[in-house]
Amino acid sequence: MAHKSTSVPIHGNYHGYYNKRPSAHDRRLALIPRSLFRGKRVLDVGCNEGWVTCEIGQRLGARRVVGVDIDDALVRSAWKHRRSVWSQQGPPSRAGDAVLRLENNAAPAGCRKRRRLSSSTADSNPDPDSVQALAGIPDYFPASCEHMFGPLPIPDATSTSASHGGASADAFPHNVAFRTADWVSGEIPDDAEGYDVVLAFSVSKWIHLNGGDDGLARFFRRVHGVLKPGGTFVLEPQEWETYAKTRRMDLKLRENAKGLKLRPEDFGQMLQDIGFGPAEHLGSAGEGGFRRPVHLYTKLQ
Repeated sequence: MAHKSTSVPIHGNYHGYYNKRPSAHDRRLALIPRSLFRGKRVLDVGCNEGWVTCEIGQRLGARRVVGVDIDDALVRSAWKHRRSVWSQQGPPSRAGDAVLRLENNAAPAGCRKRRRLSSSTADSNPDPDSVQALAGIPDYFPASCEHMFGPLPIPDATSTSASHGGASADAFPHNVAFRTADWVSGEIPDDAEGYDVVLAFSVSKWIHLNGGDDGLARFFRRVHGVLKPGGTFVLEPQEWETYAKTRRMDLKLRENAKGLKLRPEDFGQMLQDIGFGPAEHLGSAGEGGFRRPVHLYTKLQ
């Protein structure tokens, strides 16, 4: 069951969360191999206002990205963010003479490197990077354009298929969608096809405190159930020390915390017992209290 926003974000459903983590690109995604997302179906659990979801769909070449959050107001904001990101994206380039900007991290500061996409590449079966580049350069227009003239309408996928190399349904913004749901307790229609990647950034603590040890175990089993064999679960758990402050937010959280026996350091073994391989530690990202480890678990065949 989805929940409306409350003044106390007991599910971690902070509004304006990304104002506290201002960055054009989420540093946590930089820890993850780009190949993990390219051409894949991705589920982003606890998507908040959809910044990570849109970045995966626009910049990292995913075929389909679904963001799910328990807070309907945040999901509505996520749809608006998708349109805002689309409004700043450049127009689609024609296959014969497309000039594409390289990734930001490949160019020195202040320099905009470009490369040319050959006609043969564009006319054959382009890789997801080429498809996305044909769909338009991210951050092409300044945000001030949207502020002055309003967001651009999003055309339907069918009408843009020719200009997008016949793959517009798999390119941003059509490859990104959002759902309001308590995903730990119930399915969404997108689950039926399964996912190659499930992402859980900074949500394990909230699931743990709201549902107890059993609720967290149910979440991990749900992730295992919707992943395809060989699929990956990317988990950014919060440290146990942060639970103390959070449980003071609400009486229910305080009472639930008293019965918790599992600790974040137990999650790896718990996931292996469910059917994942050992954790691959990708490193940590963020600053101050937002600096947390990111782990990758592979569903065994």
